[in-house]
Amino acid sequence: VVQANVRGRDLGGFVSEAQTAVNNRVKLPAGAWLDWGGQFENLQRAEARLALVVPLVFVLIAVLLYFALGSASQAALVFACVPLALVGGALALLLRGMPFSVSAAVGFIAVSGVATLNGLVLMQAIRERLDRGLDPTAAAVDGAMGRLRAVLTTALVAILGFMPMALAHGAGAEVQKPLATVVIGGLITATVLTLVVLPTFAGRVLGRRRKVWEVSA
Repeated sequence: VVQANVRGRDLGGFVSEAQTAVNNRVKLPAGAWLDWGGQFENLQRAEARLALVVPLVFVLIAVLLYFALGSASQAALVFACVPLALVGGALALLLRGMPFSVSAAVGFIAVSGVATLNGLVLMQAIRERLDRGLDPTAAAVDGAMGRLRAVLTTALVAILGFMPMALAHGAGAEVQKPLATVVIGGLITATVLTLVVLPTFAGRVLGRRRKVWEVSA
């Protein structure tokens, strides 16, 4: 039995390099085999679960958005906030030199939920103004301004709440840091881009939809 503790790098990458080195340099006698266990075995099980959970989460988010808004195009606009959050989380990991891990994947799921919530709040505000008779562009701008405080408050509360985890040291920090880093980075980009990108595209989509209604009427 050979045991090792991994520090300063990701477990999956270390084991992958170790497996390559062992396969290239070690010739096993007949009837012998190698087993890689311990935390690496737990990591493999967690990755297998995430491969099922992550797509399911995104599908559920899309379905719930459709039922909440009653429009596939509007649900797609709100769902577009998710990639904006994922980009920010990935950039935050890159800037801090952290590898992708299971805890980082959990952070991506968490930040996707918050980004979707902010996008939904913004879209509903735009629709309310449109129902009052405002022009689509004016409805988009007024809706974004009207929900600015709510969106910023939600994002800031989450960012400040995860800040101690992102700066943690000691026991458990290797799990807390990637998760918190992804959430903070994702919320920063998602909040900024959602307030700019979503109203812009919502104004165009809703404007085209209103024109179609007027022509058909």
